[in-house]
Amino acid sequence: MNEEKKIEIRAVHDLASFDRCVDLQLAIWNYSEGDLIPRRVFLVAERIGGQVLGAFDGDTMIAFTMGLPGYRNGHAYLHSHMLGVLPEYRNYGIGRRLKLAQREEALARGFDLIEWTFDPLEIKNAYLNITRLGAISRRYKDDFYGPSSSPLQGGLPTDRLYAEWWLRSKRVENALAGQPALQAADEIVTVPAEIYAWKASEAGRDQAREAQTRNREALKKAFSEGLSVVGYDRDPDGAGHFRLARWNEDLQY
Repeated sequence: MNEEKKIEIRAVHDLASFDRCVDLQLAIWNYSEGDLIPRRVFLVAERIGGQVLGAFDGDTMIAFTMGLPGYRNGHAYLHSHMLGVLPEYRNYGIGRRLKLAQREEALARGFDLIEWTFDPLEIKNAYLNITRLGAISRRYKDDFYGPSSSPLQGGLPTDRLYAEWWLRSKRVENALAGQPALQAADEIVTVPAEIYAWKASEAGRDQAREAQTRNREALKKAFSEGLSVVGYDRDPDGAGHFRLARWNEDLQY
C-alpha cells in the first residue's frame, strides 16, 4: 500500500458492508465456518446501539471493527468485539485509527468506557493497547473462546486479557498525545520474542504453551494482589514486558 493513499473510516449500515466484514474475517484470521461471525450479528450490533466501522481504500473495505453495548456492575460501556486489518494494509496505523474513531463516536453518545479482550502473547497488539492507546488490564480469562480454528492461535488455549479504555481519563489523553504513563512497575511479566516462531511450528508448540502458562499464572497472581497492567514496553530483541502496579485513577469500578 502507498503510505500516502487516503484511507477513509466511517460507520457502515448496509448489508453489503456487513457481508464484506464476513469476507474480511476469512482473509485476516482464516477461520473455519463455525468461528465466523455472520452478517446478522453485525446487523444486530449496529441496530441495538453498538458500532460497525469500516476502513476504506477507495470503495473497498480493507479493515473493520465491530462493538456491542455492554453493562457490568451498574455501568454501561461498549465492548469492542472484533478489529481486523488485511495483511497488506498492516503497519500503517489503520488499527489505531479505527480505535480512535471508536472513541470519538462513543464519547459523542455519552460512553466513558470501551472494553475488549486481547491475546497476552501478541506483543505488538499489547503495546498498541496499553502504551499507545492508554488502556489498562486487571482481569484475565483462561481459554476465553475455547478452541480456535485460526492458525494465528497456534493451537494454544485462547487466553485473553481484558483491556479497559477509560476514554476521558488523563492517562488516555496523555497516551493519545504521545506521552504514555511512566508509572514505576511493582512487577514485570515478559513475553519472549520467540513466541511467534514457537506458535508457528509443531516443534516449538510446547515452548509456546509453557510461556503462556507461566505468564497466565504470573498475571493472575498480580491481579489478585491488586495490581494492574499500567505499562508495556519492548526491548531491542523484540520481547514484550507487561509493567504492573497499582492504578490510581478515580475511574474505577
